[in-house]
Amino acid sequence: MARRALITGITGQDGSYLAEHLLEQGYEVWGLARGQANPRVSRMRKLLTDVRVVRGDLLDQGSLISAVERVQPDEVYNLGAISFVPMSWEQAELTAEVTGMGVLRMLEAIRVCSGVSRGASAAASGQIRFYQASSSEMFGQVSETPQTERTAFHPRSPYGVAKAYGHFLTQNYRESYGMFAVSGILFNHESPRRGAEFVTRKVSLGVARIKLGLATELRLGNLEARRDWGFAGDYVKAMHLMLQAGKPEDYVIGTGRMKSVRELVEAAFHAAGLDWERYVVTDQTLHRPAEVDLLCADPKKARVQLGWEPRVSFDELVAMMVEADLRLLTDGGDPHDDSSWP
Repeated sequence: MARRALITGITGQDGSYLAEHLLEQGYEVWGLARGQANPRVSRMRKLLTDVRVVRGDLLDQGSLISAVERVQPDEVYNLGAISFVPMSWEQAELTAEVTGMGVLRMLEAIRVCSGVSRGASAAASGQIRFYQASSSEMFGQVSETPQTERTAFHPRSPYGVAKAYGHFLTQNYRESYGMFAVSGILFNHESPRRGAEFVTRKVSLGVARIKLGLATELRLGNLEARRDWGFAGDYVKAMHLMLQAGKPEDYVIGTGRMKSVRELVEAAFHAAGLDWERYVVTDQTLHRPAEVDLLCADPKKARVQLGWEPRVSFDELVAMMVEADLRLLTDGGDPHDDSSWP
């Protein structure tokens, strides 16, 4: 019988790539969807025709228990979150409820449906394995570089704080109930499916619009912020590997190389054959209230224990995104319509 996976946040970038990967591995894949007429679900089904949908909401404990009981998954991947960092200041309470408390509700649903009690073995036969999407934003104002699984957290946004809460809850349920529960501390991972509000996609779309004569400038905030950027399609494979390991552990996932927003901009305009300095305008209003200056992963543990390594380089990723947005806009596509995903 095929293994069965339940994915929250399946209509997002990571959920779509993870679903594709699991389907390739022979899984029966279910996606959690909120509401009876979610337009993102119908758009997602155009891309992921073999994914089944179960109704549920990270804000509603009862619905999650019902979803887990119906699907009877072998693995649960909790990718659902309010994930756009700037929005987390505008909707801090909702971010806490979905990105933080949503983790608690899903862990409780698994615990209740599995009949797990304190002191159980994490390797117990038939136990649901749980993956929590943690984030490098938990490190925030970093105490050391690069960041490892042991680096202290100092989050600098409501999003980072909520993710830290979910991360520690996952550890707590693992230690208190013996659940096979792990967190992947993923650094920035991007793709042509990234939301248009994120800086990488804002840049690739901006470059495409300028190249096609649809815009004359690109307004950005802090060009000196440095991030560890990789390809989302590589990173979802690490999520899967974590749940195949012999014991539950947390892992940092990244490339180990930092690039500034300025370097991102340079690479994107270069991919389109343009001089970035002619078009980019810095805008102080686009800076974060509390900036995270640099994030860089040390993925050694994942490389040694899971055999995972990123495949797509930074320049390949940026070129991929620019080329995809040039095709999208040339064909008259809508960057906010998930059905146009490559």
